[in-house]
Amino acid sequence: MSGPALHYRVAEHGKVRALAGDHAEALRHYREALRLASAQGEAEACLRHYAWCVLESLERTDAHDAVIAFCERVEAHYAQKPPEGELARKDLAAHLERHGLALAKQGRSAEARERLESAVKLAGAGHLPVAERVLSWVRAGLHVDARRVSLEQDRHPYWTVRPDAVRPDIAVALPSFVTTPG
Repeated sequence: MSGPALHYRVAEHGKVRALAGDHAEALRHYREALRLASAQGEAEACLRHYAWCVLESLERTDAHDAVIAFCERVEAHYAQKPPEGELARKDLAAHLERHGLALAKQGRSAEARERLESAVKLAGAGHLPVAERVLSWVRAGLHVDARRVSLEQDRHPYWTVRPDAVRPDIAVALPSFVTTPG
């Protein structure tokens, strides 16, 4: 096939579905894109991007426990193999941010504060505006709920899957019989 790789085209359809609010279908496409990209030996950056898409759909469907579990696995990986480059540090900081925001959405402010402080410290001031804003609320003892956090996420360039970043013209839908373990 000429043009973009199949995994990329499948992931783009996942993004189209996510933008339409069909996150179950988006997740099916992202997971298949991850499987295909991994089987083809694609770069880690590609796999990370698809993993971010999975996390975003989980976040948007309020699957906070799944987001937390994913982030805990990433944090455990970096605890064993500390980030060596800028990309790895940004990746860890972003996972700490997502973890903290998921905890905040669950009303677990003390745990959220710990993760958000770690994220902001690792990323540096001004690089994670959502984490910084929510952290300021937690530090001030304000009530932080899922709605407020979500509004803040929407207000900033937090999401990867946005209408301006999706290519529906190359998207390829999976047949309904394709199932990818989740």
